[in-house]
Amino acid sequence: MGIQSSIGRIGILVGGGPAPGINGVIHSVTNQAYQHGLEVFGIFDGFKHLIEGKVVGETLTPQSVAFIHQEGGSILHTARANPTTSEKAMENCVQALVDAGINCLVSIGGDDTAFSASSVARYAQESMGISLRSVHVPKTIDNDLPLPEDIPTFGFETARDLGAQLVMNLKRDARTSQHWFLVLSMGRKAGHLALGIGNSSAATITLIPEEWTGREIRLQEIVDILTCSILLRLLDCKPYGVALLAEGILENLSHEDLQSLENVERDEHGHIRLAEVNFMDILKQELECELDRLGISLRLVKYVLGYELRCANPGAYDVEYTRILGEAAVRFLLEGGTNAIITLQSHQVVPIPYEQMIDPGTGRTEVRMVNTNAYRYQSAYKFMTRLKPEAAGDEELLKRLAELTNLDVGAFKVRYGYLIGINQRPF
Repeated sequence: MGIQSSIGRIGILVGGGPAPGINGVIHSVTNQAYQHGLEVFGIFDGFKHLIEGKVVGETLTPQSVAFIHQEGGSILHTARANPTTSEKAMENCVQALVDAGINCLVSIGGDDTAFSASSVARYAQESMGISLRSVHVPKTIDNDLPLPEDIPTFGFETARDLGAQLVMNLKRDARTSQHWFLVLSMGRKAGHLALGIGNSSAATITLIPEEWTGREIRLQEIVDILTCSILLRLLDCKPYGVALLAEGILENLSHEDLQSLENVERDEHGHIRLAEVNFMDILKQELECELDRLGISLRLVKYVLGYELRCANPGAYDVEYTRILGEAAVRFLLEGGTNAIITLQSHQVVPIPYEQMIDPGTGRTEVRMVNTNAYRYQSAYKFMTRLKPEAAGDEELLKRLAELTNLDVGAFKVRYGYLIGINQRPF
């Protein structure tokens, strides 16, 4: 049987947050393995039980996974347990897998899971002299893994589609009830998901952290951008709209602004726990104060768009995509491969060695940010209702905007002119 004979049993596990299409990978791996006479064991809860030296799960068969590829969630559950915290934890993982007859591991997850799987496999090979081969199938709705720009990570397209549907509903509600929605989208580092949802739903304005590349993000600037968007809509007799923001804006908010926040939880070193910061409450309050200072009364409603996207039933794109990735992962193992991440580029399967994608110092892959110079972003920007640089020479527009407030045109330029290059940022 050649190389195939070196495969005893394939184990498969899921780590990190859910993404539409996980079950498609499980379905594909199981079916492809069984076509080659190989057994697949589904490991529950990521590395959680392996760290304790136990393999908890069930044998998967083509019959048991027959219909799961179109279902959201993960039949194997998922967990964020980290086996790299100690040498003992990694030894437990390896020994548990060996005792269960598993010598090939398929992991599904983001950069943390990829690093965990690669570390366990390397520990088995280098420290225990055990042949444990590993292949990782990357997933994230954030779309921020370092693949070529036109290659999405699985789960992104489904999350974007559902997110756009939900924002369209908010747009109708905003118009019907004559108010503004402030929507926060998942995307801890990069703005791909927010931009994709905003552009697909024709949101009034979408703000992503990449807009501030090379300079710090100030809360007041975000407030000022949104204030001017609201004023521009009011010029068109539209006291409503939807502003979409990527959560990565909070991640990159200036240290000065973070330190000035009150009533937030801090660690023993005085650093703010970002996970405990309710950014939308803060933004809403600051924007309301700004509008009040201008003499404008509007209702603002905040909405967080996130968890409902992660376990949605995958769309046709992600079903097909994940079945290809799962099949390719098994083929990679059959050909004797190990320690790589499976990607699909230019319609071809490209395994990328772990060491080329993961920084061993941080345990993470390089984050793929939105390219604001690309036409995709430039086109999205053109559709946004916001004060843009070309307004700098439009005296009539600036006068009309000022007339909506309690400022004269000169004071309006002093206050907001920095947004369009008339003057320097005043803070």
